[in-house]
Amino acid sequence: GKQWYQRRVRGPDGYVCTEAGFGSDIGAEKFFDIKCRYSGLVPNCAVLVCTVRALKMHGGGPPVTPGGQLAQEYREENLDLLEKGLCHLGKQMDNLRQFGVPVVVCINRFHTDTEKELEMVREYALGQQGLAAIGDHWAKGGEGAVEVANAVVEACKQESKFKFLYELERPLVDKMNEIVRRIYGGEGVELSEMVLEKIAKLEKQGYGNLPICMAKTHLSLSCDVTKKGVPTGFTVPVKDIILSAGAGFVYPLAGTISTMPGLPTRPAYYEIDVDTETGQITGLF
Repeated sequence: GKQWYQRRVRGPDGYVCTEAGFGSDIGAEKFFDIKCRYSGLVPNCAVLVCTVRALKMHGGGPPVTPGGQLAQEYREENLDLLEKGLCHLGKQMDNLRQFGVPVVVCINRFHTDTEKELEMVREYALGQQGLAAIGDHWAKGGEGAVEVANAVVEACKQESKFKFLYELERPLVDKMNEIVRRIYGGEGVELSEMVLEKIAKLEKQGYGNLPICMAKTHLSLSCDVTKKGVPTGFTVPVKDIILSAGAGFVYPLAGTISTMPGLPTRPAYYEIDVDTETGQITGLF
């Protein structure tokens, strides 16, 4: 249980860190409202990792193509783009504060970042009532993360007033709307007749008190990946809602999101092999 974990893993004066995933809107919300609810664990603080590059993109920077070369705006100092994108950092911090935990902003430094850019982000985070630290772990490993670790220690000295975003007893639609309005910044969910019928059936079967595990893109606070920064005035279309009874939640499919299939009893990779003499790969198809 929790007592064993505390004694054996972290010791009396240690700290346990876990990764919640993509941003406050996807990873943190699920971690707080599902994982903490079921485990009974109470977080002492939240670490929000950001980069100068990502904030420039949310400030209107050029699209980023996986595998392609970064545009010049991301490789050179551009305080104007960065300043315009800081609103996204502010929204992410605000989302975390809604759960009642202190926030540490870790500014993940890259070699293309300038001191002026890093200082602009730090000052903004401090102005938003958070702690801020430069993380140089990309270049220096653990040694480069000492400043961040010290900030976490300071944050954990503050009182955690952790709370859930919603109560489980509320209807499924209300819980979805709560997430969209308070975390995403939208107007609410948009439901088809088919989804409404499935929701009514789930609630009739006794699954209405389960938490929500929203399946949504991580590339925008909305469902539209082209809307960066802090979009407003949008709705979140839910194309389906699915029960995961064993896991203990229902997951609405928002926008055009697709789910990944679970592994079968014997995954296909068992059949894949390579001939070390010829280099011929077998079992792929």
